[in-house]
Formats: sequence, structure tokens, C-alpha cells
Amino acid sequence: MIRILLVDDHPVVRHGIRQILVDGLKNVSVGEASDVRGARASIKGDGWDLVVLDVTLPGESGLDLLKDIRRSHPGLPVLVLSMHPAAQFARRALAAGALGYLTKESAPTELVHAVEQIRRGRQYLGSRSHDRDPHAIRSDRPPHDALSDREYQVLRMLGSGRTVSEIATSLGLSVKTVSTYRARLLDKLQMRSNAELMRYAIENGLVDS
Repeated sequence: MIRILLVDDHPVVRHGIRQILVDGLKNVSVGEASDVRGARASIKGDGWDLVVLDVTLPGESGLDLLKDIRRSHPGLPVLVLSMHPAAQFARRALAAGALGYLTKESAPTELVHAVEQIRRGRQYLGSRSHDRDPHAIRSDRPPHDALSDREYQVLRMLGSGRTVSEIATSLGLSVKTVSTYRARLLDKLQMRSNAELMRYAIENGLVDS
């Protein structure tokens, strides 16, 4: 029996992914969690063979959970399955401990193949050439590579035109905390306003099209 923990905050998405895994894999059991807190409890109490994890979750992000898993269960393989292009998150996911990265635009057969490869301890970064090597996408190490995962997340949201209050609500943080992240972004990227941050995010492909 292959035991897979699926972590995604959208019930419809979880249902679809579960069905793909059940149809494509033999003798599989799929558990579910909708946020990092629930996933932590499930991982602590059960013996999973693999985790399929979304990056964008309410409150703490999937990258936060990835780092926890690497500390507490270093042998547990994780496949990040995200709506975000590899250019935006793959390098960070691998650095945080993921063994694979796949976008939700991928075919169901590729998801099954990715799970099979990762179960064997093999890294999987998608069938498309630009997904295979996220390091090659940006070899010159742009300034946003030096940001923390949360700062990077806030930058992307500001770049999408969301206000500090909207970001705070979405991430389950206080307005003061998000304002602190914004101030750090301005300092680290040597900018003065949200407009500059938004332009930077758009020019560097950090905003979803």
C-alpha cells in the first residue's frame, strides 16, 4: 500500500488529484489536509510514503511545511504541485527540501509518473525543458533570490496589486507584520514605493499571468 498525503486548501482540487492518483497507481491510499497545521498533525501521527504539497496555503505556506518535514522526517519525499510556473517557485521548493516540482497544468499521466519517480528517490522537475533546471532560468541570481520565502510571497502579492490589508487577511497575518515585510522588501531591493515593487515583480515574471 502506497500512502500519500495530499495537502491543498481547495476541496475540489483535492478530489481531482485524489482520483488521478487512485486511478493511476496500484494499491494507493490518499489522506488529505487543507493547511499546514493539519498536515503537521497528519505527518506526526501517520507513516506516509510521500507528500503531494501545494505552495500557496492559508496562513503558513507550503515552503514552511517543507522545511519542517526536512527536519522531522528527512526521508519523506515531497512533490510540490503548484499553480505557479517553475520559474517562480521551483528553485525555492528544491532548496526547502522538495524532491520534485510540477505545475497543475500538467497532464494527469505526468502527475502519476512524477509520483512514481519520486517514490524511487529520483528528482522530478516536469517534462518541459524549462521545468527541468530551475537554476538555468536565472543564472545571474537576481536580487529577489536573497529574499526569505515569506518576503518573496509578499512581493508577489504586492506585485499583483493587493493591499497590505488584503495580504494580511489572505496569509492569516496581522497588518503590522505584513507592513514589516513590505519595509524589508523596500530596504533589500533598494526601492521607495509599492509602485516600484509592483514594477519589479512584473518585469521579473513574479506575477501570475
